[in-house]
Amino acid sequence: MTTNKKNVLGHPIGLVTLFFTEMWERMSYYGMRALLVLFMTDQINNGGMGLNDTKATAIYGIYTAFVYLVALPGGWVADKYIGAQTAILYGGTIIMCGHFVLAIPSTNAFFLGLLLVIVGTGLLKPNISAVLGDLYLPGDPRRDSGFSIFYMGINLGGMLGPMICGALAQNNNFGWHYGFAFAGIGMSLGIFQFYKTKHYLGDAGLKSNLSSAQKNGVKICLGVLLLALIIISRFDFSAIDFIKISRITTYLILITSICFFIYVLYFAGLTKVEFKRVLVILVLFLGAAIFWSGFEQAGSSLNLFADRYTQLDFSWINIYSSWFQSVNSIFIILFAPAFAYLWVQLAKKNMNPSIPTKFAAGLLFLALGFLMMVFASIIVADGEKALPTWLLMTYLFHTFGELTLSPVGLSATTKLAPKKLMGQMMGMWFVASALGNLIAGQIAGEFKDIVNFPSQYLNIVIFLSVAGLIFMLLSKKLQKLMGGID
Repeated sequence: MTTNKKNVLGHPIGLVTLFFTEMWERMSYYGMRALLVLFMTDQINNGGMGLNDTKATAIYGIYTAFVYLVALPGGWVADKYIGAQTAILYGGTIIMCGHFVLAIPSTNAFFLGLLLVIVGTGLLKPNISAVLGDLYLPGDPRRDSGFSIFYMGINLGGMLGPMICGALAQNNNFGWHYGFAFAGIGMSLGIFQFYKTKHYLGDAGLKSNLSSAQKNGVKICLGVLLLALIIISRFDFSAIDFIKISRITTYLILITSICFFIYVLYFAGLTKVEFKRVLVILVLFLGAAIFWSGFEQAGSSLNLFADRYTQLDFSWINIYSSWFQSVNSIFIILFAPAFAYLWVQLAKKNMNPSIPTKFAAGLLFLALGFLMMVFASIIVADGEKALPTWLLMTYLFHTFGELTLSPVGLSATTKLAPKKLMGQMMGMWFVASALGNLIAGQIAGEFKDIVNFPSQYLNIVIFLSVAGLIFMLLSKKLQKLMGGID
């Protein structure tokens, strides 16, 4: 591997290229995502689609699930055919087109735009992380620090996107499609800077001298994508039962995942130690799916709660409901260094919690966040609007849960997975996120009558608390199965 030898802050200068590419991509993605459910449930005469909550949240769940699922074929296309750098460029271009198509006031354009963003994200998201890893030689002590800086780019974009796109979309002087259009502008800036500075990446993630078979494969993939776009542009989406599709897809992913783990455990030739570790991965997979099914209420049911039942107008400021989608990223920027420091200090004192214990804490933090919503919904059920502080507290505890579970689970998967199955096990981590997003969309669709909100949120609190306590009770057993991995 050869990369540009220039450095910035002690890191390869290519980190700057990837930082801003990811920042603009996440800005466009989270900016657009913050608008989806609000746009779909808004009245037609206000520029929205006029869908009911159940259908809108089902579509949202399907969309966010497939964003994670397509990371698997997106990484395969890059490895097999075009290389990671080209995949980033192609993916970003497709995402940009998707956002601009979303800006067209048409039902078919809306679904076509979502499909383009899904395909583009599948190409860009897994491969930009792969290129970042290639910038560092094996064993380079700067690698973890580089990924931490990169993670800040993700959350900087996640903070800016809803603020800018939301302000345009929910401002009476503009409208929904201006918000979608700005997401496209943001992605175009990311593409431009990537194209102009990608030489700093050297040959990291670069695939040259494609064989004729590989070139033909690229042409076939592009042809299939074009054909799919033509078919979709003529399709009648009003006839689709998205709620049923969401449920069927959930069952298919769950059954497929179970079959995958059964195959790996009993037919993949694992050693006794590997068998035990894969069992732990299976338990973590289920825990992650449960976590994301609650956490991803942010863009659906909690987004609608902010829009309909939260006090947004004050004498000194008027808040757009979409701005609450920036809160998680702000809290991550503020608290991620503190959590990283906490784990290091606890490890020095031999007090660092085990991986299963951290999963338990993540689920309990999530439950605590929804407990805030129980109190908020009681206020709303009495006919008043809740103060923004209730949602802020909810997102604070949810962020604590994410910081406790998400990076820990990702790291644990890399440690526990058998080397010959590393790629597949990392893929299953993303599948857990997809499964959680699908379930989240279905849960959000059940929030119909405000009178029932307190009991519904309380049921979520109880379920997550029980799941967290189960992980706590199993922590010693799971830690033993991990065979010395911390």
